[in-house]
Amino acid sequence: MDQFKGQPRLPKFAVPKRYDLRLNPDLIACTFAGTVAIDLDIVADTRFIVLNAADLSVNDASVSFTPRSSSKALAPPKVVMFEEDEILVLDFGEILPHGVGILELGFNGVLNDKMKGFYRSTYEHNGEKKNMAVTQFEPADARRCFPCWDEPACKATFKITLEVPTDLVPLSNMPVMEEKVNGNLKIVSYQESPIMSTYLVAIVVGLFDYVEDHTSDGVKVRVYCQVGKADQGKFALHVGAKTLDLFKEYFAVPYPLPKMDMIAIPDFAAGAMENYGLVTYRETALLYDEQHSAASNKQRVATVVAHELAHQWFGNLVTMEWWTHLWLNEGFATWVSYLATDSLFPEWKIWTQFLDESTEGLRLDGLEESHPIEVEVNHAAEIDEIFDAISYRKGASVIRMLQSYLGAEIFQKSLAAYIKNHAYSNAKTEDLWTALEAGSGEPVNKLMSSWTKQKGYPVVSAKIKDGKLELEQSRFLSSGSPGEGQWIVPVTLCCGSYEKRKNFLLESKSGAYDLKELLGCSIAEGSDKNKGTCSWIKINVDQAGFYRVKYDDSLAAGLRNATESKSLTSIDRYGILDDSFALSMARQQSLASLLTLISAYKEELDYTVLSNLIAISYKVVKIGADADQALMSGIKHFFIGVFQFAAGKLGWDPKQGESHLDAMLRGEVLTALAVFGHDETLKEAVRRFDAFLADRNTSLLPPDIRRAAYVAVMQRANKSDKSGYESLLRVYRETDLSQEKTRILGSLASCPDPTIVQDVLNFVLSDEVRNQDALYGLSGVSWEGREVAWKWLQEKWEYIGNTWGSGFLITRFISAVVSPFASFEKAKEVEEFFATRSKPSMARTLKQSIERVHINANWVESIKKEDNLTQLVAQLSSN
Repeated sequence: MDQFKGQPRLPKFAVPKRYDLRLNPDLIACTFAGTVAIDLDIVADTRFIVLNAADLSVNDASVSFTPRSSSKALAPPKVVMFEEDEILVLDFGEILPHGVGILELGFNGVLNDKMKGFYRSTYEHNGEKKNMAVTQFEPADARRCFPCWDEPACKATFKITLEVPTDLVPLSNMPVMEEKVNGNLKIVSYQESPIMSTYLVAIVVGLFDYVEDHTSDGVKVRVYCQVGKADQGKFALHVGAKTLDLFKEYFAVPYPLPKMDMIAIPDFAAGAMENYGLVTYRETALLYDEQHSAASNKQRVATVVAHELAHQWFGNLVTMEWWTHLWLNEGFATWVSYLATDSLFPEWKIWTQFLDESTEGLRLDGLEESHPIEVEVNHAAEIDEIFDAISYRKGASVIRMLQSYLGAEIFQKSLAAYIKNHAYSNAKTEDLWTALEAGSGEPVNKLMSSWTKQKGYPVVSAKIKDGKLELEQSRFLSSGSPGEGQWIVPVTLCCGSYEKRKNFLLESKSGAYDLKELLGCSIAEGSDKNKGTCSWIKINVDQAGFYRVKYDDSLAAGLRNATESKSLTSIDRYGILDDSFALSMARQQSLASLLTLISAYKEELDYTVLSNLIAISYKVVKIGADADQALMSGIKHFFIGVFQFAAGKLGWDPKQGESHLDAMLRGEVLTALAVFGHDETLKEAVRRFDAFLADRNTSLLPPDIRRAAYVAVMQRANKSDKSGYESLLRVYRETDLSQEKTRILGSLASCPDPTIVQDVLNFVLSDEVRNQDALYGLSGVSWEGREVAWKWLQEKWEYIGNTWGSGFLITRFISAVVSPFASFEKAKEVEEFFATRSKPSMARTLKQSIERVHINANWVESIKKEDNLTQLVAQLSSN
């Protein structure tokens, strides 16, 4: 039997075709019992059957295999569970006959509290605490609910039957076929599913309300939520029904199931899960309250719903062959969710906001410890860590890059062909490239393999020499080290205006291009401003390419002027800023040059550009503080000046008919001013918060500015005056809206008093905070609170490991607490602490977090060596 241990995949001598699964969950004892009969095709000589099972007790006497050819049940003399490998090995002692037979097993399990497998979630109904039963099987946890071939390529049909108390609502992937009442229990059987992977099987049992709609071709769509919250499901319902119609057109294939249920689960580790026909969500990703949700909450619901429904085609109908190709699922669903959201809400300018996805991808992929989009997976424990910004965000970004290169129409037609060819089956990355090659006539496989098979991305350096534009590519690393690698880079450039535009591929390490030939113009060199010269050149127009650009000093100055004079689109203004920030962090250019560029954004009002500038400002202020306290206060003062213009334009109160983007921007700008200690902002925020405490429905504190007010209150809290902190805890305890709770949790640790930060972190581990939400409490730890957070993590590590260690959330604890540090000593301390405590499932995150500490430390050292920074900051502030 030992031959099956330590293998990444199950042996291929038996192929499952159909599961007949019966489950009986006990929501009071939190246990379940079940039986499964699996139609199995024996396709090679074997005396063994090997399948996945974990955390289950299998009743040995119930195990049998009945070949169709003999109809005599065979019982295996040996039934052995290898817990570490999560496999069940059945040894029948004799070679099994080829062909189809039925494998039967009986088993028992526990409804766990780990938010994976078949688990329990708690909720209150009429003041009484109750359990619901929920499944979360992706990536490899169906095996915790029933023995199965738990790999994406082992597709089968599923016939599910549940035995539950009569007062509860039981849901599964398919509609109910029949229901029989037996005393206070009912036996509910569902229609058989189409062929699908085990990770998409879903079951939810609890008390729910719902709202209902239909798509244009009659598919029933429902949003289920806790009793009393049905109205909060209406927005998601509208988005869901419209999105299913839209994808039917885009993919040229109808939605394959008769119904689509979407359900809000109070305890849920991820954001949502695309189970076929029964999509599960965190409450914050599905429910929208007209009165108490912010504009950003509304947008989150729309993009998450669109993402999950895209998976019904990309992932569920056509499934990746193995987790190496996870990006096919996640990158595509991310990209296409923007397509759908843009179609439903064009006024949100969501494609500009897509830059946030690209930036997250670029940030992670700038690390030595990144990984390729297509990543080898050798054990189920490694899968969780690749649900990251590479699979989702870099994946989505290279798809956008390819679509922009091939053209939208060709891209769409080729995708439809790919889905048609691989429906109800599995695909690899190459299969997608083949479909796109056939549709476009372009060598897509050759173009794309440099982006998916090697990690990292290039920085393209640009300079003007003797009327020629010289470009050179090299791997960009945030550490500033030289990196290996070469890419086929789709270069787009404009000179002086968007009318003069050129696209070409940079396939070699470098190239020189005559601007007159290329664009019919030249660039002004030095003081030469002759007729026919352009004042700027922008490379990577619309940031469509997944790479960074480093300009020489004269090109950078031209772009700074073009930014200030609003000659560039918001997307290009964003790109120039983000590349400059990344190059400064990598010590490829000075902090002085970054701050000088930022001063050109003083009249910026675009949401996405300012939102990124705010994120950059937090980082720069903290790094400044690590370099020199006096420098930090100067930089804070500088950023307060940069954000004053937008704050003045937006004010505190929403304006009649204002845009969704302005509503989101107001909150972010005011939060930044509060964090940087702007006195007027702090006073006004506290005044409005006091009015809110007196009346939760006051118009003085609408949802979009609540976080700003909460952060302001925490800036004033300290160990001798905790009143603001205690008031916020009171609001937290009184609300039953998840979005309000997470908004408060995300504000508490921003307090500059380490004693209060310590209190907050302990509160986060209390019973008052759901395990899924603890990380919100770590998300905004103040610069002054870092050390306290690190000590707390070490002290509580055993508890944190026991509570979150079996899922992916534990990795977020490490990155949140470790990454903000900026000293080599701290990196060493972290390494020493985790030397005996790391596990394979957190190894990658730990290395990435320590690498970030080194990057920060090097940046601090280089800032200390910059001359006259303090004077420059003062000068920029006074301009």
